[in-house]
Amino acid sequence: MVRVGIIGATGYAGGELVRLLLGHKDVDIKWYGSRSYVDQAYASVYQNMFQLVDAKCLDDNMEAMADQVDVIFTATPQGLCASLVNEEILKKVKIIDLSADFRIKDVSVYEKWYGIEHKAPQYIEEAVYGLCEVNREKVKKARLVANPGCYPTCSFLSVYPCVKEGLIDPNTIIIDAKSGTSGAGRGAKVDNLFCEVNENIKAYGVAGHRHTPEIEEQLGYAAGEPVLINFTPHLVPMQRGILVTVYASLKKDVTYEEVKAVYDKYYNDEFFVRVLNKDVCPQTRWVEGSNFVDVNFKIDPRTKRIIMMGAMDNLVKGAAGQAVQNMNLMFGFEEAEGLRMAPVFP
Repeated sequence: MVRVGIIGATGYAGGELVRLLLGHKDVDIKWYGSRSYVDQAYASVYQNMFQLVDAKCLDDNMEAMADQVDVIFTATPQGLCASLVNEEILKKVKIIDLSADFRIKDVSVYEKWYGIEHKAPQYIEEAVYGLCEVNREKVKKARLVANPGCYPTCSFLSVYPCVKEGLIDPNTIIIDAKSGTSGAGRGAKVDNLFCEVNENIKAYGVAGHRHTPEIEEQLGYAAGEPVLINFTPHLVPMQRGILVTVYASLKKDVTYEEVKAVYDKYYNDEFFVRVLNKDVCPQTRWVEGSNFVDVNFKIDPRTKRIIMMGAMDNLVKGAAGQAVQNMNLMFGFEEAEGLRMAPVFP
């Protein structure tokens, strides 16, 4: 059994980690970390865990945790993991960080977009970007994994085949993204109150959302050159889910069959990426509660553009599910262990 510790177990992503790991046959959760609920029963914070979790919440002492577990998940705001990690800890345990602390390889870019000083830049180069569909072999050998962001995961997987195969001009990419309110976390915020969100939709972070450089960096690796994009997220009145619609100019005339063959080349063997049938547009309700990403595309010969689409659950493949997928690779388990649940419908 792999012993697990979770820092931030009472946030939405942390709670989802608990839910998924309880169904994992090779995992024993030893540490439910939470700054806000120390010594409080975990099931009193998440009542859905009543009679499933008997433990109390502990603090976020990573050094003490490292002596008791094999892997630590940090489901925390940016900056915390970097402020806690050190060489002694990494000699004892593997770390999967769900924040952005180790996703971006240029520390100056991280500090500019996130507005904080990076406390552990010495580990940025070593950290593996945990997008299993692209970095599977690197993840298997890693001791520190940077779990990708929710918007970047859905955006990247929706366009990756077209960028990798050079079908589109990557510098013409425009990403229109929409997310449910759980993506903003569990903390109390006026903008996330029911009366603010219900019957409303709004853009935010326009021309400045902090996931932009992460998406650009990963697309740049795929394209083999620097990439600049327009990325605009929107908040929609639902709990879970991300839908992205991506526009880009084609470099040449292509048929549906040619583009479909490109998507199949990269995703035919990927259990968690589902390329939908022709003319079927992804919907968030088809992936809710699951680790699946549904993708598809539509060619617009009139404008010589292609519209690429993706849908996923921001808390599962966008956070906790992807983290468990990474853990499975790091410990030699079957990659889909604990993650084969069908999406919830309706």
